[in-house]
Amino acid sequence: MSFRRLWSTPKAMGDVNMVTEELKNLYYKRLLPIEKYYSFHHFHSPSYEDADFGNKPMVLVMGQYSTGKTTFIRYLIEQDFLGSRVGPEPTTDCFTALMYGEAEGIIPGNALTMDPKKPFRNLDPFGNSFLNRFQCVQMPNRVLESISIIDTPGILTAAKRKLSRGYDFPAVLRWFAERVDRIILLFDAHKLEFSDELTRAFGALCGYEDKLRVVLNKADRVDSQQLMRVYGALMWSLGKVFRTPEILRVYIGSFWSEPRQTCDHYQLIELEEEDLLADIRNLPRNAAVRKLNDLVKRARLAHAHIISYLKQEMPTIFCKESKKHNLIYQLPVIFNKIQQQHRVPAGDFPDCTKMQEKLLSQDFSKFKRLKPSLMTSLDKLLTTDIANLVPLLQNQEPRKKSLPGVLDGEFLGTFRPDHYRRHPFKEPPKDEGSEADFDEWVVEKHKPKYDEIFYNLSPNAGKLSGTKVKEWMTKTLLPNSVLAHIWRLSDVDGDGMLDNEEFALAVHLIEGKLEGHWLPRELPPHLVPPSKRLSTVAADTKT
Repeated sequence: MSFRRLWSTPKAMGDVNMVTEELKNLYYKRLLPIEKYYSFHHFHSPSYEDADFGNKPMVLVMGQYSTGKTTFIRYLIEQDFLGSRVGPEPTTDCFTALMYGEAEGIIPGNALTMDPKKPFRNLDPFGNSFLNRFQCVQMPNRVLESISIIDTPGILTAAKRKLSRGYDFPAVLRWFAERVDRIILLFDAHKLEFSDELTRAFGALCGYEDKLRVVLNKADRVDSQQLMRVYGALMWSLGKVFRTPEILRVYIGSFWSEPRQTCDHYQLIELEEEDLLADIRNLPRNAAVRKLNDLVKRARLAHAHIISYLKQEMPTIFCKESKKHNLIYQLPVIFNKIQQQHRVPAGDFPDCTKMQEKLLSQDFSKFKRLKPSLMTSLDKLLTTDIANLVPLLQNQEPRKKSLPGVLDGEFLGTFRPDHYRRHPFKEPPKDEGSEADFDEWVVEKHKPKYDEIFYNLSPNAGKLSGTKVKEWMTKTLLPNSVLAHIWRLSDVDGDGMLDNEEFALAVHLIEGKLEGHWLPRELPPHLVPPSKRLSTVAADTKT
């Protein structure tokens, strides 16, 4: 097995534009008229717009402060982003949407809600207090070509619970939870304090547990015995909060690009990292499935039956207000009656307490009775139209090329050199006397030392297999995603093996990374081994 396959990336599925376009047409034709007729947006969530169907898959990253949210995002997109700060204190105080853009820049929240091409137009009801804490950072990043990432403020601990954010934080989380494809909830292995605000945030995620992935971060900083106890405590606490028979998946890891600490469960951390990154990489493939699933959830809500029943029970002239309050009080009984009369499953009803709160401010006289034509259209959507779309999702042809981003080589855990420190892999500036210097391979002076390691690994026919190289490289304790990129840069001829020059290049890149430098995205010409330069130039000429 080649080293390239050891860090393989699943192939992305085919183009889902046709399915999402059909979903959009069905929503506007079948479901939207019903939502408008029964004022769905007053009780649940605003109507979908074009951007909700056409936007890229979104990942919501949340957790208490100092759990590594911003560092986790840097690990995914392999670069720093505007306005980010990392520290043990609460450093992120706003919602930041990271999206692809040709030029790097920041769009403030108020302007963002006016952009019809962005899926954030329905956030303006949360007011200026929230919009002043919301921004979009655009950057030309390959990972962001396929997904968007939402960074959130650190959830406050018990000591900070009296502070007010000035907006409904759980409601904003719920708005995002409904629209994103994946929710990453991070915990620090050193502190599992469940604060009041964290518990309220969990309440906002109820109903979206299928999107939730829990990460126990910084797991290399505790020993195996402590990890077992922390993991058990976390699972027990989560079970008390979510109260579902299904067990949430908890990933154990240390998600940053620096060398991890030696621990007994190091291999477990590597396997968990690969599972989580594979789950995120599959989001573009599963985007249409998620949109279809959310549309069905929305269509199945028994909202029309509830509104119709309340309208039917209201008196024509007298005692309207007292009857209204009586109906709101009896709402649990009304739910049971509707369930029996129309054979609606109990899971299709909204939260009774929240529905009662929303009904208090509504005028029941404006409610509408059931309209047979609309209900027939809804039945057709659920029984026929959606069923016809499922085979299209299953029979999609895979693309010849993977999606441009969310690849194993893109989860490098390394930052762009122009943002921070020195860059040892950067090509030296060219001047009149640089031609002779360019012929000198910078790795050559250390090659005798690298050759000793190479031959101690017992090469076969002058080359090392991926299995042998991986076994040696993992001893550096660098994350697999970083090592995968180093392999991609070093295997210049792409044969899945390394000769002595390619191995020397790999060791040079590893040493540079361990010293705190940034890896290049692509191999600069001056780092190409001398024996490979002619073949590289020839390949570039053909392409």
